[in-house]
Amino acid sequence: MPGRFRLVWLLPLLLFAGLVALMANHLGAPQQQVIKSHMVGKPLADFALEGVAGAPGLSLADLKGGGPVLVNIFASWCLPCAVEAPQLQVLKDRGATLHGIALRDRPQDVEGFLARHGNPFTRIGQDPGGRMMLAFGASGVPETYVVDGRGVIRYQHLGEIRPEHVDLLLAELEKAK
Repeated sequence: MPGRFRLVWLLPLLLFAGLVALMANHLGAPQQQVIKSHMVGKPLADFALEGVAGAPGLSLADLKGGGPVLVNIFASWCLPCAVEAPQLQVLKDRGATLHGIALRDRPQDVEGFLARHGNPFTRIGQDPGGRMMLAFGASGVPETYVVDGRGVIRYQHLGEIRPEHVDLLLAELEKAK
């Protein structure tokens, strides 16, 4: 009887532990990025954003006529934006031109964010109302786009840029030439 009693308690405990392990494994796995912008492959509409943090502003004219660039939509209040900051600097160091769009942020907060995490951007447009989210078809922050020299969105990266994404983004910039 004592062996049977232990089995009655041990079996549910093992099942529970297995369920917890399965859930922990699922939650720790990188999430599939499935919400894609309907704007990929389409030209951006005309826009002009005022500069922030001492940087010049950003407009469609700034994106046209040159080579492909990365446009990063970020916010000072966005934790993943802070996490990806070192990778943005790596992209800049490896030759990418980056422009930023500060989403729904106060200028002093953007300045503080860039002082803490670095400023890899050539231009930063201030978007206090969030209208550029619609223009790019963005679903959240951070999001990064490859925009070609004609102002057409060629690629969208959802979420924070991690070290393993750097080569992919550089390859997408190369494809957009």
